[in-house]
Amino acid sequence: MIHIIATAESSRQAEALIAAGVDTLYIGGNRFGLRMPGHITLEDIGDITKFAHRQNRKVYTAVNGLMHNGHIEALPEYLLSLEKAGVDAITAGDPGVIQLLKEMKLNLPYIYDAQTLVTSANQIKFWLKRGAIGAVAARECTFIELKEIQAQIKQPVEVQVYGPTCIHHSKRRLLSNYTQFAHLNAGTTVRDRLSISEKKDRENQYPLFEDENGTHIFSAEDIALIRYLPDLHRAGLDTWKLDGILAEGETFTDIAALYVRAKEAVLSGTFDAARFSAELLQLQPETRKLGTGFFLRQPDEVQ
Repeated sequence: MIHIIATAESSRQAEALIAAGVDTLYIGGNRFGLRMPGHITLEDIGDITKFAHRQNRKVYTAVNGLMHNGHIEALPEYLLSLEKAGVDAITAGDPGVIQLLKEMKLNLPYIYDAQTLVTSANQIKFWLKRGAIGAVAARECTFIELKEIQAQIKQPVEVQVYGPTCIHHSKRRLLSNYTQFAHLNAGTTVRDRLSISEKKDRENQYPLFEDENGTHIFSAEDIALIRYLPDLHRAGLDTWKLDGILAEGETFTDIAALYVRAKEAVLSGTFDAARFSAELLQLQPETRKLGTGFFLRQPDEVQ
């Protein structure tokens, strides 16, 4: 069974994504989740979860941030609230979070998400033995590696099939420090559309923003694996993630709806790679190129 997960920036978009046919919503706040397209409060998480469950859909909440002592101290209350809200699972990569789940004996399944660290089947097996119900593969994994990983485990491995890749994360507030030093009146959030480029390569713009987790820099292109969805399905890689942090509002909802139609075409044997690729290109924001990231590379090329 193919399963499509999509980020939601608001309650309104969450409802639109469910109407578009998305199977699971991925939401959360900036305090404990990394690079969310919108800060979703606990109250809204509860409302979204109730709505999703009425439509027989699921909700996952991000608890995959880089945890410091202050985060761990504040986390029990947050986890209790998520359990009360009835979310179907959280994502977590910090062992401290996983230890809390065990100590508190919460009815709150977790999906292992340690960002760039999730690159082998053995690592995933380690956390599956400790209660994980699945894992999020590192965006740096190639198709060859993803197939090998999924072949060795029974639980689902999530693969990003649309959206940007974070290529740098610093806990330091680099943007705020720079704007203050340069006496600039500039924003620092994801919606301010800030970017950087190399001096010798002005064409490729790397989006960046800052939140309470620090400074984030994204790839110059969005991953777009819509052409390769049948290949993923044949390999048993049936958990597909859409990240809308840089494609907000109706644009992302339309892209999600396209992927839902592509999923249905894969299952019915009517998938047309050229047609779906062309439709995605029409929907894609003009400021963002489409690419395949590390997906088509040989493992020894990723260095």
